[in-house]
Amino acid sequence: MPWSLRAKLLTDLLLVVWGTAAFLINLGANLWAASQYVLQGRYVWAALVLTLLGLSSVALQVFSWVWLRADPPGLHVSQPPGRCLALLHLLQLGYLYRCKQGLQQGLLVWQQEVPSEFDLAYADFLSLDLSMLRLFETFLEKTPQLTLILAIMLQSGQAEHYQWVVVCTSFVGISWALLDYHQALRTCLPSKRHLRLVSSVIYFLWNLLLLWPRVLAVALFSALFPCYVALHFLGLWLVLLSWVWLQGTDFMPDPCSEWLYRATVATILYFSWFNVAEGHTRGRATIHLVFLLSDSVLMVVTWLTHSAWLPSGLPLQILLPVGGVSFLLGLVLRLVYYHWLHPSCHWEPDEVDGTRALHSPEWSQLPQNRRMIRLAQNFFPKTWER
Repeated sequence: MPWSLRAKLLTDLLLVVWGTAAFLINLGANLWAASQYVLQGRYVWAALVLTLLGLSSVALQVFSWVWLRADPPGLHVSQPPGRCLALLHLLQLGYLYRCKQGLQQGLLVWQQEVPSEFDLAYADFLSLDLSMLRLFETFLEKTPQLTLILAIMLQSGQAEHYQWVVVCTSFVGISWALLDYHQALRTCLPSKRHLRLVSSVIYFLWNLLLLWPRVLAVALFSALFPCYVALHFLGLWLVLLSWVWLQGTDFMPDPCSEWLYRATVATILYFSWFNVAEGHTRGRATIHLVFLLSDSVLMVVTWLTHSAWLPSGLPLQILLPVGGVSFLLGLVLRLVYYHWLHPSCHWEPDEVDGTRALHSPEWSQLPQNRRMIRLAQNFFPKTWER
């Protein structure tokens, strides 16, 4: 096996290990925080933490189960029987089973002296599903948990050590999931070069810098108006859900599960941008950016008309400029990325991984994660047009 391929396989394997460890650490941190709230008599806070964990876990199990049922027969040779697999998902262990499956396949191809094309393609297939599940978990659980914990810290005027653990693990998990998802989409392109270091750093920074002001805005609103944040989320979520529905998504294998996907995408769009359909990507991204910016500005105006100080005593004159600078810097880096560093700007098919190879008979017989390929076509449309 060439050293470059072995190094790449080892890197992919270590990243799966890191993603699984980050998930477990964040889960432990949230359970720790919930237990501390119970001991302090803060039952509402504990219930909110556990509710977010539960809803996110159920959604992940449904996605995982539906995808496994829709995969081609005979693809997962070493898969447990149907009833055993259903029990794993019922016990909320489906995502961890997926992680174990990905680790096993990654270790298998890394240990082989000359791994077969099928084993390599199957490892990519499993890795792509894991990346998508990790992204869903990030915006269904980690991002809302981060918003909740920040709101609690601001409202109570103090920060406990276990709360800082949740904040740190959530930020790490969110950052990693965004970059991992983008890299996963990149592997679906006709030319399978991975992101360059500069592209990776810029992509990571602009996503984080644009996400942070949004999380801060919702956390501040929650701290000042805890009774209205649910209505705010529900109102915007319904609008975003309708927008996703009008775009005619076709990601899941059946109409019922497609609505779960649309609901999840609407939750993602509440915090960040996520492309789900072909055509006019720039226009939709601009509309979404203006929509979220307008909503955040409206919340700022609401804060200023009610109170200039947070319950913790930290003036808004400090927090708001920080969020504004973060947003502007993130917007500049986003423009830099799409103008100079996006794969569509410098894509060239190569002899091995180019378009002709993708349409060869050998390639068509290998495992193909068509779910992620469709998203890659939406995310990088120009690379599929050439």
